[in-house]
Amino acid sequence: MALAYHEELDKKNTLKLRELQKDLPAFCNVFFRGIDQITASRTKIAYAYDLKVFFTYLMEELKLHDSIEQFTVSDVENCSIPELEEYMEYLKYRTKKKKNADGEMETVDILNHNKSIKRKISSLKSFYNYLYKAGLISSNKASLLSLPKLSQEEIIRMDQGEIAEFLDEVENGNQLSKKEREFHEKNNVRDLAMMQLMLGTGIRVSECVGLNLSDLDFNNNGIRIHRKGGKNVTIYFSDEVESGLRAYLEERKLKIPASGHEEALFLSIQNKRISVRSVEKMVKKYAGRVTPLKHITPHKLRSSYGTNLYQETGDIYLVADVLGHSDVNTTKKHYAALEEERRRSVRNVVRLRKEEGES
Repeated sequence: MALAYHEELDKKNTLKLRELQKDLPAFCNVFFRGIDQITASRTKIAYAYDLKVFFTYLMEELKLHDSIEQFTVSDVENCSIPELEEYMEYLKYRTKKKKNADGEMETVDILNHNKSIKRKISSLKSFYNYLYKAGLISSNKASLLSLPKLSQEEIIRMDQGEIAEFLDEVENGNQLSKKEREFHEKNNVRDLAMMQLMLGTGIRVSECVGLNLSDLDFNNNGIRIHRKGGKNVTIYFSDEVESGLRAYLEERKLKIPASGHEEALFLSIQNKRISVRSVEKMVKKYAGRVTPLKHITPHKLRSSYGTNLYQETGDIYLVADVLGHSDVNTTKKHYAALEEERRRSVRNVVRLRKEEGES
């Protein structure tokens, strides 16, 4: 299974969180311990970043203390609803001091869009909710804050024609520069196997790079992946994906993996487990030649698979299950436009009266 990779990732995230907690008031540790078993490590890191922004607001705008470390749970409880609402305004536009390339401090502008503001307010709501349920504050004022509404975003994806062109470019590299083609000749079999796997199964990029050799099951054409939330599931792939994987495995036999990376399925040019960042660059390189206006990312490969699966089956519950969405409403939200299109397409299926000449 790919569990070892994710355990290592969780370890790194845990160490990162500990460093971030040093910049927060001591009582925040109670919150992070309380949510430890039910919250993903990356989510906890996001909470830590967001809480630092909140306490920076209290320090700089409300002038409550000279440093973040001085804050107590009483300061959180004593925040009024208007002050919390002012925090939402503060998030829209603020300034921050940071070092420039010359090592000098400079003031930079930070503009947050509704999506970023919503995340930060959601983090604050979770923080207040925990403190309230734990009996550390007497009221949950953050529960009265309204989250900003997000506009319905169009699903950015590749259609089947674009997918075919994309895979052709991955395989042949005809539009790459001379320098890029040098790397392409060394990695095109691996790149094609990865892109076919992601486009043919809808797995996340983190799930793909976390695969070990032992996660492959060619008897059933399946891969064992480690989902968000810690669940291990088997995802099945097509004969076309199988062909790409087998071709890559023949090439991989000729490589000598770096120490500690012997089990990794997909290896980098340094013979280490390939990183998420490397795959992001890979997708950008190939997709930029085929669909330059769509800004295709690994997540958009996942969207492409989900869209194609839904268009072929019309089964939103199947799409949710295969993509690993714990709540089908998440899937419905992303594919609402496609559902509307399907409903519109059947408007003439049921006939009330037959035309003349019809039996």
